[in-house]
Amino acid sequence: MKNIWTITKKELKSFLYSPIAYILTSFFLLVSGFFFYNILAWANDQTMRMMQSGYGMNRININQMLFEPFFNNMTIILMFLLPMLTMRLFADEKKMRTEELLLTSPLRLSAIIIGKYLAALIIYAIILLLTATYAIFVFIYGNPELAPLLTAYLGLFLLGAVFIAIGLFASALTENQVIAAVISFSSILLIWVISWVGESGPGAWRGILTYLSFFSHFKNMVSGVIDTQDIVYYLTFIFLGLYLTRSVFEFRKWR
Repeated sequence: MKNIWTITKKELKSFLYSPIAYILTSFFLLVSGFFFYNILAWANDQTMRMMQSGYGMNRININQMLFEPFFNNMTIILMFLLPMLTMRLFADEKKMRTEELLLTSPLRLSAIIIGKYLAALIIYAIILLLTATYAIFVFIYGNPELAPLLTAYLGLFLLGAVFIAIGLFASALTENQVIAAVISFSSILLIWVISWVGESGPGAWRGILTYLSFFSHFKNMVSGVIDTQDIVYYLTFIFLGLYLTRSVFEFRKWR
C-alpha cells in the first residue's frame, strides 16, 4: 500500500503542476454547465406549460426532467475528457525514456499501475465533485429526490472509473499521447455503439449486447436503481483494464 501511495502522490503532483488538469477541469465545468443551464431552462419551460394547462401536474418529477438528461449528457463529455486525462500516464514515461527506470525500480509492477490509476481516479473524483454545485442550486430552489441523485453520481463515478482503466491500457500501448487518447476514445465509442446494435438485433443477441454496453447499466443507476449486477459489471471492466495494462508490460519483458 505504501508503494502504491508513493506512485499516486507522484502522479498527483505531476497532474497539479501540469496545465492539462486545469484545462480539462475548466472544459468539463464549462460544457457541463452549458448542458445543465439548457436542460434547466427546458425543464422550467415544460413545468410552466403544465401549470398553465393543469395537465400532468401530478407527473412532474425534477429528477426525471432535469437530472436524468443532465447525467446522460455528462457521459458524452466523459468520453472525450477522460481519454485526454489518461493519455499521458504511461505514454509520457515512454517519451521521456523513464519507463525502463520505473519498471526496473524496486516497486512492483502492480503497485505502479494501481498508483497511476488511483491518481487519475482522484483527479476525476474532484472534477465530478465540483458539479455538485448544480445539485445544491436545485435543492435550494426545488425539492428533488436525494437517493436517485446519489445513485446517479455513483453510476457516473463507476463509469468514469472504467473509462480511466481503458485509458490507462491505451496509454501503455504507445508513446504518443494523441494516439493513446484516440485508442481510448475509439474503444469507449465501440462499446457504446454495441448498445445501439443490441436494440435492433435478434432476441438472444439483444440481451447479450445490451448487457455488454456501459450505458445500459448506467441508465439503471440514473433511475435510482442499484443492482449488484451493475456494480459487478463495472468492477469487472476496471479489473480487466488494469489486467490488460499489466499484460502489456509483462509481454515487453519477455519479448
